[in-house]
Amino acid sequence: MKLSLLTINTHKGFSALNKRFALPELRDCVHDSGADIVFLQEVVGQNLRHAEKYFNWPAKPQHEYLTEKSGFSHAYGKNAVYTAGHHGNAILSRFPILHSEKVDISTNRLEHRGLLYAKVALPGVELPLHCVCVHLGLLGRSRKKQFAKIADFIQRVVPGTEPVIVAGDFNEWRKRKQDELETRLLLTDAGLALHGRKLRTFPSAMPVFPLDRIYLRGFKVLKAQVLNKGPWKDISDHAAFFAETEYTFPALVPDPG
Repeated sequence: MKLSLLTINTHKGFSALNKRFALPELRDCVHDSGADIVFLQEVVGQNLRHAEKYFNWPAKPQHEYLTEKSGFSHAYGKNAVYTAGHHGNAILSRFPILHSEKVDISTNRLEHRGLLYAKVALPGVELPLHCVCVHLGLLGRSRKKQFAKIADFIQRVVPGTEPVIVAGDFNEWRKRKQDELETRLLLTDAGLALHGRKLRTFPSAMPVFPLDRIYLRGFKVLKAQVLNKGPWKDISDHAAFFAETEYTFPALVPDPG
């Protein structure tokens, strides 16, 4: 079984430097990518001010708007709440989402950060797939604590014998810095597994830093690439990270035929 994955910081639906509202183009790109599971950060659940200012601002939350073409299942978790509305993380899935929850991993009063967890049912697979979408802090000491919080959560909720994907905006610019997902949980970075390095995704126009990542357990990486050309150009300040994988866990449901 093959599974394609996509992660992107949507920048609240705006292009780099907030030059234009790009959510309709992002919706087309996400749909056309063919990704089975999509991990999104900085997705707006509500913004009353922007709804008044932009004529094509969707009447529904952005994560629901992004599934209009695909009909995907979706889950959303608020990170930042303010007078005009809120934004956070979202997971879109071609397959049923059995359960979802948001966990606060903030480490200071200024940055509101969270992880969004979703348990997904894959077709023909006995074990559930555990998906975690994250957006970590800007400070190194905050990220260190947040990596530990994510690892604690996964160890508490996910059995060691079941597949897991952790994806999102890690805000970690150090290319060779190993984190607890790698050292403690032994998850594999998709870019590192295929190309021998963590792929650079920020800024989108000319990526320098490997901020956006996909970590895996139970999958072989077949393709890992940064999407920032053609229709993907300038639809966010982050480039998208796409990975194609093959499920390697043996627990498949026998074919009754």
